[in-house]
Amino acid sequence: MDKTSSTITVVKIGGHVIDDEAALNEFLKKFALIPGLKVLVHGGGKVATTKAKQLGIPQTMIEGRRVTDVETLKIIVEVYRALNQKIVAILQSLGVSATGVSGTDSETICSRKRSIIPIDYGFVGDIESVSLARFEKLIDEGFIPVVAPLTQDVNSQVLNTNADSIATAVAVALSKKYKTSLFYVFEKKGVLLDVSDESSYIPELNFNLYQQLRAEKKIFEGMIPKLDNSFLSIRSGVSEVLIGKVGEAGTRIVYE
Repeated sequence: MDKTSSTITVVKIGGHVIDDEAALNEFLKKFALIPGLKVLVHGGGKVATTKAKQLGIPQTMIEGRRVTDVETLKIIVEVYRALNQKIVAILQSLGVSATGVSGTDSETICSRKRSIIPIDYGFVGDIESVSLARFEKLIDEGFIPVVAPLTQDVNSQVLNTNADSIATAVAVALSKKYKTSLFYVFEKKGVLLDVSDESSYIPELNFNLYQQLRAEKKIFEGMIPKLDNSFLSIRSGVSEVLIGKVGEAGTRIVYE
């Protein structure tokens, strides 16, 4: 089979979709019905924040990115691995041949610890490489990879890695072999000018408008990593990027 003519959908979930049991189950039913080849990448930051609060461990967020100290890293690893197992189990109950994947498995996703300049984010990883061969093998064997946002560096240090960045890196790697679509799924209709008003949704967002809205502080901080990664994906060979709810048009990301 000429894989360059095959299509694959990379879906990233986070936010309320992960936090709410009913919302997660409903999403996974819809994900199971997506035709063709697919990969699921999940976050879980809000779950980790809740867990940290219960344990009295303060959390710091800068432009939607978490500062990860030693104690926070322990929570992140525990929460993400448990979520990954839960999602895989639900998908399997829906007849989907899902398998859990982490960047720490067989050097699937390698990263380096982020520089402490200008901000020390602690044990946070910046992705250096994705093993296309590893994903191809799983896909060829009929599996749907479910990816947890953990990576490791050359010293086998586990690093907390932004799930939007993971989704982008995986989608870009897969675009070398497949026509790839990337869909960031969360609880909103799409990118909003006013986070509390769904009617302020933007159907299409290009890079110049994004830069303008960001400078005017009209983009919610938590959306910045998602949008930065969306534009990186489009520039790097991903055919289509959408942000929004499953079953709705969402915000289409275009570079020009």
